[in-house]
Amino acid sequence: MADNKQPHLNGAHYGPAIPPAQQPRYHHHHGRSCCYCLFGIFWKILVTLIVLVGLAILIFWLVVQPRSFKFYVTEADLTQFEYDTNNSTLGYNMVLNFTVRNPNKKLSIYYDNVEALAFYEDTRFANYDVITHMNSFRQYKKTTSPMSAVFSGNKVVVLNNEQISQLTQDKTDGLYNIYVKLYFRIRFRLGDVISSDYKPKVKCDIKVPFSKNGTVTLFQTTKCHVDF
Repeated sequence: MADNKQPHLNGAHYGPAIPPAQQPRYHHHHGRSCCYCLFGIFWKILVTLIVLVGLAILIFWLVVQPRSFKFYVTEADLTQFEYDTNNSTLGYNMVLNFTVRNPNKKLSIYYDNVEALAFYEDTRFANYDVITHMNSFRQYKKTTSPMSAVFSGNKVVVLNNEQISQLTQDKTDGLYNIYVKLYFRIRFRLGDVISSDYKPKVKCDIKVPFSKNGTVTLFQTTKCHVDF
């Protein structure tokens, strides 16, 4: 009986093919992480700068304690305020005296320009240059300075029936409600440092008595509203 012999395989492997080992994949996250890192550094620097600027402003405020000037109408002299309904012309003659107070302990103020506008019943009838470059001045700390405005002339002003009726009533009472608005251009000075221009507005609601035959009528000093 013949022997059943298996063929000699010589150590070779026969079977399904073994796939080659895959090369490791490298994820390119290095550039993105660098961007995140730079953004974080930039953000920290920005926050630090904001905090430092805020602290500097707070320290400046606590040390200097800047305050707005105080403005008052101290005297008012009205000798003419007549309205001609035939040609809608208002004749007026009014002098106003002001005082401006610098309450600051460390800041002086340069008054470079001040313009005053006068209104009656919401209608402007006059304007006057209170301060120009010819009479601009520096106001030192903790001092009070005078100003004045002279409104005189004739102005075409269209008043309705209600406004004319109010004018007649004011003439009877001898007391006129006048609204004065002043436009300022000022600068502050701290030591040798001078600020840029500031343009505050001052609003004054005053009751002006009419002066008859040279008689002096008492005027109540009125504090005005300063708006920066």
